Amino acid sequence: MTTDYSADIAAALARIADTLEAMKPGAGVPAPALTDANAYHWDAATDALIPVPKVSRVPLAMLKGIDDVREILLQNSLQFARGYAANNALLWGARGMGKSSLVKAVHAHINTSGDPRVASRDPGIKRLILIEIAREDIEALPRLMRLISKEESARFIVFCDDLSFDKDETSYKSLKTILDGGLEGRPENVLFYATSNRRHLMPRDMVENERSTAITPGEAVDEKVSLSDRFGLWLGFHNCDQPTYLAMIRGYCDEYGLVIDDETLRARAVEWSMTRGARSGRVAIQFVRALAGEQGKAI
Repeated sequence: MTTDYSADIAAALARIADTLEAMKPGAGVPAPALTDANAYHWDAATDALIPVPKVSRVPLAMLKGIDDVREILLQNSLQFARGYAANNALLWGARGMGKSSLVKAVHAHINTSGDPRVASRDPGIKRLILIEIAREDIEALPRLMRLISKEESARFIVFCDDLSFDKDETSYKSLKTILDGGLEGRPENVLFYATSNRRHLMPRDMVENERSTAITPGEAVDEKVSLSDRFGLWLGFHNCDQPTYLAMIRGYCDEYGLVIDDETLRARAVEWSMTRGARSGRVAIQFVRALAGEQGKAI
C-alpha cells in the first residue's frame, strides 16, 4: 500500500514560502504617507521611514564663519526645491564646524520659505523632505530610492552624516551607482547630501596602501577615490580663527538671551577653547550650554 504525500508536501512548501516572504525587508510595511513630518529616519531593517517630528537644529543665520559654503548649499537646495537642476553635495573638513548643522538649517529655512502659513511664502518652492540614512545602511540606499521615487508631492534630500569607508568595504559601490551611473541612477526628485571629515571618503593610509600594492597603482586609487567625484559640490570646512569663534559665541548668547559683558565673555570663551584644544562651532555651543546652565536657563 502506498501513501500519497504530495498534498502534505505542497502545503509545507507553501508555508515555507509564506514565512520567507514575511522575513523579507519591508514585508508588511505600508508605503509611507509622508504627511506626519518633514524629516524621517530610514530604518533599513524594516524598509520603513520613521517620522522625526522635531529636528535638532539651529537657525541658518546663527551659523557663523561658513558664509560662503552656506550660500552655495542654500542656492543649490533652493534650485532643487523649485524643481530645477541641482547637484549632490559633499560637505567635508574639520570636525565641529557645522557641516551637519548646515544641512538641517538649510532644509528648515527652505521649508519655512515655502510654508503657506508664512506671509513671505515663495509659491515656487515645493515641500522638501529630509531623510537621514545611517552610514552602515548605505547598501540599502537603492531600496530607499525606489520607495520615494514615485512621490510627486515633495522633493527629497537624503542625508548621510559622517560618511566614510574603511579597508575592504564594498558598500561604497552602491552609492556610486546611485549618484552617477547604473540603469536606475538617482531619481529626479532626490538629492544626496553627505558630510565627512575626509575629502575622498577614504582614509589616507588606505589610499597609499592601494597605490603601493596594486599592479596598476593609478587604477586602484582611482577606484577608491572616484566616489567623491560623483558629488557635483565639494564644500570645504576649515578650523576657525579666534574672532570667528568669539562671534559664534556672541551670536548664541544673543539668540538665547544670555547676559554677559564682552570682556568677561571673551576671557572665559578663550579659556574654554584652550581646555578643549580647539576652536569650532561645536566647542562654541558647548561653552554656551555651560554658561546658560550657570544662568539658570535651558537652550
